[in-house]
Amino acid sequence: MANVRDLKKDINFVLGDIIEAVYVWQYTNTDKDVKESEAIIDEAINTFDTLIAKVNNKNVEDKKAHFKAINQELETEGRMLIDKINKLS
Repeated sequence: MANVRDLKKDINFVLGDIIEAVYVWQYTNTDKDVKESEAIIDEAINTFDTLIAKVNNKNVEDKKAHFKAINQELETEGRMLIDKINKLS
């Protein structure tokens, strides 16, 4: 990982793209209930808030390991949210 700024950008782009994908699903499926899709958006926003708070935490001993763990969590959470989008019916 290059730096904190890039990690913040990655978090923003990944979760922003997930939210955008949910909106696309909502626009193409106007006849279906949006309760599940809105829950995915809320979860993406909560994930964003959590990850940014972790990035901004200055009380860390091993910064490299800390940021690597955040990057891994972003990947895990992102894949989980994408799976939820794919399961929308």
